[in-house]
Amino acid sequence: MKRSLTVLAIAAFVLTGMATVASAEKPQTTCPVTGKAVDKASSPHVDWQGQRIYFCCDGCPGKFKADPESFFAKAAADGVVFENVQTTCPVSGEKLEEMGKPTHVDYKGRRVMFCCGSCEKAFNKDPEKYLAKLPGEQAAK
Repeated sequence: MKRSLTVLAIAAFVLTGMATVASAEKPQTTCPVTGKAVDKASSPHVDWQGQRIYFCCDGCPGKFKADPESFFAKAAADGVVFENVQTTCPVSGEKLEEMGKPTHVDYKGRRVMFCCGSCEKAFNKDPEKYLAKLPGEQAAK
């Protein structure tokens, strides 16, 4: 009986922790530049390294493009996950979901999708190489 209660307590603790981790992730609801609300149906947006970033007005995309890393870092710190616009794996070039459910890595404020775990491992060895293959605009070299 005591062992069953211990196992039950551990299971409850693990499930509670998993729920906390899952709830820490949130979709973008505000402009990364001003903090004002965005409407995904009508707000201006930029596709940047596989992420669709929405803005409150037409003046904000330029500010984002001037220093995207700072905005991605803040989003990551706040648990915000931008909408992903990838259709293919940046490592293999395969269509996502062609090999089953895609995997992903959250890297410096970007959610990067992969066709399989092997590609995820390759990305982790040289992220910058594969970020450059994501759809949308890229940082100036």
